Amino acid sequence: MNPIRYDNRYEYLDSDSEAAMPGEEEDDQPTAEIHLTSPLRSDLEIRDPDAGVTVRSYRTGKSSPTMHLSNRTIVVIAALVAACVGIGIGVIIGWFSSQAQLPKVGSCETGWSDALKEEDSDAGTLLMNEMQAGNMKEYLRKLTSTPHLAGTPADKSNADYVRDEWIKYGLEPVRQNAYNVLLSYPSKEDPNYVSVLNSDNTQFFQSQAEEPPLDVGTLSNDTVRPFNAYAANGTVQGDLVYVNYGRVEDFQLLEGSLNMNVTGKIAVARYGKIFRGDKAKQAEAFGAIGLILYSDPADYAVDGISSVYPDSWWLPGSGVQRGSLYIQQGVGGDPLTPGYPSLDSAFREDESSIDMPSIPVQPIGYDDAKKLLDELEGAEAPEDWRGALQGLTYRLGPTLKDAKKVKLEVYNRNERRTVYNVIGMVRGSIEPDRYVIVGNHRDAWVFGALDPSSGTAVMMEVARAMGKLHKEGKFRPRRSIVFCSWAAEEYSLIGSTEWVEEFAKTLGGRAVAYLNVDIAIQGNYTFRAKATPNLFNALYQAAKQVPDVQDPGHLATVYDTWLDRNPWSDSKQLPHVLNIGSGSDYASFLGELGISSVDLRYDYNHDYKISSYPLYHSMYETFHLVSEVMDPTFNYHLATGRLWGELARSLADSLILPFDCQTYVSHLEESIASLKTKYTDQMSPQGITFDAIDAALAKLIQAADWLHDYISKMDMKDPFDVRKVNDQLMMMERAFLDPLGLPGRSLQRHVAFAPSSKNSYYGDAFPGIVDLMFDIENAEDSAKQWDLVRKHMSVVAFTLQSVASTLTGVDVLGVQP
Repeated sequence: MNPIRYDNRYEYLDSDSEAAMPGEEEDDQPTAEIHLTSPLRSDLEIRDPDAGVTVRSYRTGKSSPTMHLSNRTIVVIAALVAACVGIGIGVIIGWFSSQAQLPKVGSCETGWSDALKEEDSDAGTLLMNEMQAGNMKEYLRKLTSTPHLAGTPADKSNADYVRDEWIKYGLEPVRQNAYNVLLSYPSKEDPNYVSVLNSDNTQFFQSQAEEPPLDVGTLSNDTVRPFNAYAANGTVQGDLVYVNYGRVEDFQLLEGSLNMNVTGKIAVARYGKIFRGDKAKQAEAFGAIGLILYSDPADYAVDGISSVYPDSWWLPGSGVQRGSLYIQQGVGGDPLTPGYPSLDSAFREDESSIDMPSIPVQPIGYDDAKKLLDELEGAEAPEDWRGALQGLTYRLGPTLKDAKKVKLEVYNRNERRTVYNVIGMVRGSIEPDRYVIVGNHRDAWVFGALDPSSGTAVMMEVARAMGKLHKEGKFRPRRSIVFCSWAAEEYSLIGSTEWVEEFAKTLGGRAVAYLNVDIAIQGNYTFRAKATPNLFNALYQAAKQVPDVQDPGHLATVYDTWLDRNPWSDSKQLPHVLNIGSGSDYASFLGELGISSVDLRYDYNHDYKISSYPLYHSMYETFHLVSEVMDPTFNYHLATGRLWGELARSLADSLILPFDCQTYVSHLEESIASLKTKYTDQMSPQGITFDAIDAALAKLIQAADWLHDYISKMDMKDPFDVRKVNDQLMMMERAFLDPLGLPGRSLQRHVAFAPSSKNSYYGDAFPGIVDLMFDIENAEDSAKQWDLVRKHMSVVAFTLQSVASTLTGVDVLGVQP
């Protein structure tokens, strides 16, 4: 017999047998003796009286006299002890389960009852009352004190300022994310010029190299000269052709009925209607060797040029709109690392392989443009091509008076520089892994008082108010609110895109929505929004909570004035919301990751028919413009901040996310009906119908109705069901993504909403269909183009079917829709 030790326990073994586990002894074994072996440790020994050896040894923790018990009695006692211990453990587990600890923030601890609480209806009021217009004014004064172009020391200084302020506010954590990216700058030594040369090659006229300061607010040694970022470096000389706005249809009209060939000539186009990069792209495609851009008074000084900045918001003749030309499939990002973050470890494309403009492009003011256009000969421009330059006959060219020529000199250079996002968080108390993301970019072409610093000033105050209330324990959002100050947006949405690409896997599973304010105010007429349709109702509810500015003609709430001044239609009495395209930092969130997004701002009266607010991207976009002309009280800034904050609070704190699938589907129905009206006559002879799309849409309608009905009846006390439904609402947007991307645009993956390929500022519904059908009659290979239409129609139908499956019950897998 050999005893084997198991920690403080001994087993008695026969040399030919296996160890018997505790409780497995047979009843016919001999009686054992139990002895107290140590009065100090109260150890128990079980001995075999016949063999005279120890069978088992236990620590008991208490003294006991020697006892003689049968094995059956020992088993019974052990069973009773085990039962008592089990009951005790069960009670303890039950008690702790009722007090189950969920994530905590500071001293705020939450349990299951808190996890199922409804949102705090008082938090929104507290948040709105905490925000102060005067604070926004001081933020703007600080942010616009110096030009802060991306990649410059002033831009880094502003990034550090934002970081340090957010730490003071109590946001935690606060981080800077650095990216090394390709940017573009004009030469400090060699200014860009547009010149008119006499026939003997002497200079007749030369454009201004920079904008002259018109008030104290525009005095700075750091002002970058007017330029178009990423324009090709080079000098070209030749005839000049006026191409209106430089749209595809403008070039087609020139080459068609106007019988004008642009090949080998310099084009001059007025700003407006479409993204400037698309103008350069079309000029290059139609053979132009260079492009000159200018801002016509018809688009930027419609009240006339007698009252302009600094006396009003209208553009003076010396004002020049800067801006980037780079297009990356309407998404954006560092040109050298498409689709991936520009980290130190990233592979970078050779610059020569990137689809950059290959022709020089330069912007000028309308005073210079008038001198240039006044030298043009040739036929008069069509009536709707004529701007508002006084004393000028708009002509097409290409020749100039007295055999003059135009010379375009561009000395831009591309450089890799490091830019910095600033990211701060108000951590969620219950679902910290769900993010409501609030963002605005920080970089500006010059002072940027409207674009973007009006938005930055508002975001700073929203962050301050939320941070203060959070530290005081008065605002504990269910989900995390993430504040983002983006870098280098003006170049190609770079900061936001690189961040999205770096954290794509995390954001794809956790981001609830992205709420963007690029410009807080670009007017003071009414509120304006772009959004994915599932956020329409949440927007409306937030707007109803915010008092509007009490200026003449404004009503009680932001919603009331918005509805009064920009209704959807006579038959649809709701405020109008625009399709969301590109042009700001929401592009990569929606287009690459399928994260529901909005873009908010106060707007001007579009009865003016202007292309943007008049001083857009000029040196004259100053603190003076905002504080003396556009929003002296800063109450429009305050209203924007309150609505932004209330929308973020609602999304972060609602038990069930305020996403409306039915409104989304209804909007898709309207969009598809519009496509049918526009394209059915062209598609029918090709045997192409909308039947499959209609069938998939019917399934989607049914699924959306089912989910909303389920939510109305669900058990709100089941935390797992709440989480499941919220995931369905959140992931609906992701289901619109096609991993292969839109035709010809692999990084633009959202099938329902994306920027137009012909105008990156404009958002199309079902843009793949719109792009493929654009001018299809003139396609080089029409049969191939129609096959692409057929293929993409099937992709749309499949995508709608996939969206429907995300909204149905858990048993959808394997079920034929």
